[in-house]
Amino acid sequence: MTLKEAKTGMSLKVLKIGDTDLKERLMTMGLIPGTKITVLRSAPLGDPIAIGIRSYNLALRRQDAEHIEVQQVG
Repeated sequence: MTLKEAKTGMSLKVLKIGDTDLKERLMTMGLIPGTKITVLRSAPLGDPIAIGIRSYNLALRRQDAEHIEVQQVG
């Protein structure tokens, strides 16, 4: 599943970040394989989505979220 498909409130683990221009930047911000994240909310029209990662919140466009493979955890 990709982060784009995740629903609000889901707890996820990052599996892989696909090839994208933002890959290095996303990894610098803490989105590395094995990291646990939580989907906090999405904007009224669905874009962007807010995720909780480590000790901060991050907003991502759905276009970028589709490059992030995740797995649901407890």
